[in-house]
Amino acid sequence: MPTVFVNPERCIGCLQCEFACATEHSRSREQALAPFELPVPRKRIHVEAGFRPGSSFPNKCRHCDPAPCQLVCPTGAIRRDADHDLVLIDESRCIACAMCAMVCPFDVITYYPLAGGSREGAVAVKCDGCIERLQAGRIPACAEACKVGALEFGELNEIVAGGRKRQAAVVLAATTAEPIQSMPGTIAAWRDLGAATANAGGSR
Repeated sequence: MPTVFVNPERCIGCLQCEFACATEHSRSREQALAPFELPVPRKRIHVEAGFRPGSSFPNKCRHCDPAPCQLVCPTGAIRRDADHDLVLIDESRCIACAMCAMVCPFDVITYYPLAGGSREGAVAVKCDGCIERLQAGRIPACAEACKVGALEFGELNEIVAGGRKRQAAVVLAATTAEPIQSMPGTIAAWRDLGAATANAGGSR
């Protein structure tokens, strides 16, 4: 089943996926209009700071199977779509009890009022896999917006196989590269300057 695969090492923290996600779940679905809507359209993907300075990680729902959020929901508001294998929330049945957020191992469920929602007040909000886009033969908004390949949409085994091939190519290129025979001129000049400075200082 196609899914959005995360390549965290490629993420540059540009937040384009967040903006595309919020726009896709707005009333207008227009980038120029969505930020001014009330209630404000909410993102379903969250770009978090990585473990190393300057790194980031796009965190999103994994649509677990079995899904802990679905198992604990007391009203049956969370279900699995059989056609696309996505875990979805029916906001009309959500009572915002936060049981799903408590058991989610990836901390991807938030609570906000939704535009055009059938229920007043905050409800559980999470990634729906852009199911309407999938039904129309399009890919999820976050993967479409990502320009660096941090989010890829496709069959999981094919994406992983592609990653293995890329890594193998990098390793092969490193092991077969010819060693540098001569020192670059800029480095040689820098070393000559250092040697000359040391000799001048030592003659005093």
